[in-house]
Amino acid sequence: MPELPEVETLKRELAHAIVGLEVKNVKVLWTKAVLSLSPLAFARQIKNKTIKSVRRQAKILIIDFTDSTALAIHLKMTGQLIFVPKTPMTVIKKFPMTVIGGHPDNQILEKQPSRYTRLIFDFTDGSHLYFNDLRKFGWARLIDNAQLKNLTKHIGIEPLSPLFTDQALINIFKRYPNRTIKQILLDQTLIAGLGNIYTDESCFLAKVLPTRRDRPLKSAQSKILRAKIIAVLKLSIQKKGTSSRNYRRADGSRGGFVPHLKVYGRAGLLCKVCGQPIKKIKYNGRGTHYCAYCQK
Repeated sequence: MPELPEVETLKRELAHAIVGLEVKNVKVLWTKAVLSLSPLAFARQIKNKTIKSVRRQAKILIIDFTDSTALAIHLKMTGQLIFVPKTPMTVIKKFPMTVIGGHPDNQILEKQPSRYTRLIFDFTDGSHLYFNDLRKFGWARLIDNAQLKNLTKHIGIEPLSPLFTDQALINIFKRYPNRTIKQILLDQTLIAGLGNIYTDESCFLAKVLPTRRDRPLKSAQSKILRAKIIAVLKLSIQKKGTSSRNYRRADGSRGGFVPHLKVYGRAGLLCKVCGQPIKKIKYNGRGTHYCAYCQK
C-alpha cells in the first residue's frame, strides 16, 4: 500500500495533469469500486464536473470539483491511477501515458484499459484517467464537505502537520502502554499515513525496536522518534517516494528513496551503520525489519 510520501507525490503530480479538466463521461466496470452509489448514479452525478484541485488526507486522495463536491479515492493495496493525455506526455514501452502510482504490472503499463481497470474517466479534451485495481480493495466516493468530514473523522494526526508535536506523541504512547511501538505508529486513527516502510525506517533512525513493548519510551526517546519520522517522510517526498513492488511515480519511473533505506527490504544484508545482518520477522501479520545491534 502506498504510504504518505507516495500518496503526496501522486497528489502533486496528478494535479499537474488533471486540474482544469471537465469530465465528459465515466464508465464503472466494477460496481463495488464506487461503494454507496450505483454505477449509473455515480456516472450521472460526476458528469460535466470540472476539476478544481487535488489534495490528500492521510492516504486518501481528494479530487475537488468547482461545484464544492469532491471525489475521494483510496488505492488500498494495489490500486493505480493512470492518466493518458490527448497529447502524449511521455512514452512507456511505446505506449503514451502518464502513470500515476500503483502496481507496476507490465500489462497495465502497455495498454489501457486493462483487465484490472475498474473505472474510466473520459475528459472533454480527449484525455482519460483509469483507476485500476488488481485485488479490488480500492474505492472511489463522490462526496460533499459534510461527507468528507465524516469520512476522515477517525483519521489520526498527520505527522507533517503542526499538531504532531513532541507532547502529542508522548501522550499517545502513554495512552497505550501495552502496545508495541509499531502497533501505535501503524494505527491510522492515531497517526495518519505511516506504513511498514516508514515505521521501520523511523524506528531504526531513532535506535528503538519496533516490537518494543516491555519498556515504555522515555520522553527524550519519543522526541527523537518524532523527529526521525518527520525527517524520513520529508526526505522520501523530496525523492518522490519509495519504489516498492506496488508503486510507481506519475511519469512511470521509480521513486528515488530506495538508496536511502536503512532496514526496509534489506533482510540479510549488512547494516549500513554497524555491519551486522538486518533481520526480518513476521509480527502481527506484518513484515518487520530491524537491526538487533543498533536498536534496543
